[in-house]
Amino acid sequence: RTRIAYFYAKAVGEIGDDVNPDLYLYPGPNPQSRETGILMLADVVEAATRTIEIRPMASQRQSPARITILHVILALIALSLVLPFVWMVLTSLKELEECGLESWLPVRFLWKNYLAVFKIENIQFGRWYWNSIFVAACVTFLQVFTSSLAAFSFSRLDWPGRDKVFLLYLGTMMLPGLVMMIPNYQIMIKLGLVDSYLGLIIPAAFSAFGTFLLRQFMLSIPKSLDEAAEIDGASKWQLYWDVILPLSRPGLITLAIFTFIGNYHSFFWPLVMLKSTHRYTLPIGLLFFDSSQGQQTNLMMAAITMSVVPMIVIFVVLQKRL
Repeated sequence: RTRIAYFYAKAVGEIGDDVNPDLYLYPGPNPQSRETGILMLADVVEAATRTIEIRPMASQRQSPARITILHVILALIALSLVLPFVWMVLTSLKELEECGLESWLPVRFLWKNYLAVFKIENIQFGRWYWNSIFVAACVTFLQVFTSSLAAFSFSRLDWPGRDKVFLLYLGTMMLPGLVMMIPNYQIMIKLGLVDSYLGLIIPAAFSAFGTFLLRQFMLSIPKSLDEAAEIDGASKWQLYWDVILPLSRPGLITLAIFTFIGNYHSFFWPLVMLKSTHRYTLPIGLLFFDSSQGQQTNLMMAAITMSVVPMIVIFVVLQKRL
């Protein structure tokens, strides 16, 4: 600081070239002279902080026109993403006869359409709603738990062949889900889990992607924390539960959001596994609703609107905890 103050004072002409830097920065032993030097130094530093301005480089500055164009493009993209959702909500509030009209706005806002969805004969919408939330919540909990355990083993523990096993486990991500559907279905038949909630939950309780995501996150946590915990007498489980898991909260929440949303609107596996109508999840139930009730577009849009709500709530609530 003092060296910078000297050169600044020299640049603005407050001192000449004949001033010795050492004498200027470190005045003589005379108390009065030292006090004067300190005051001079304080004045110079204060002036420097007032006048020196850090300006962005020319390449970093953007013109107002460019910023405006960028905002307009982003607004158009956001609008194109929101419009289908707006149309869905407005259509759910119309009479059936109005659904084919060009006008988006309904003549009357019929909020009773949402209640009517629960009263249609042979349509167990409330049960399907609960089935989807229950299955998605169970899969999310189990997948986050098992993935975190596997990630802890692959990132914090040393055992023979660890990296090779991880690469082998990671290789299962290269297999398409439809290829694995037939072997998984045969296993469910032998276990007697066809047309059951366990048949939907257990195969989805393990995830190579979740393990990979959490492993990469846990590798960023310093190893010194493991050593400090072991010195304090912590076991491997205590290290996992009390040290690594709390520090991995952002990764756990991210995986929970992905898992819940992905399983909530899962279609092919429940379509193969479920036979009983009362065990249907929402995607299968909505397909049954569309095929059995005909073209009731307004009620279908009301059902779809309600089915979207849990995903929005989960995303908004968990995102605040990242």
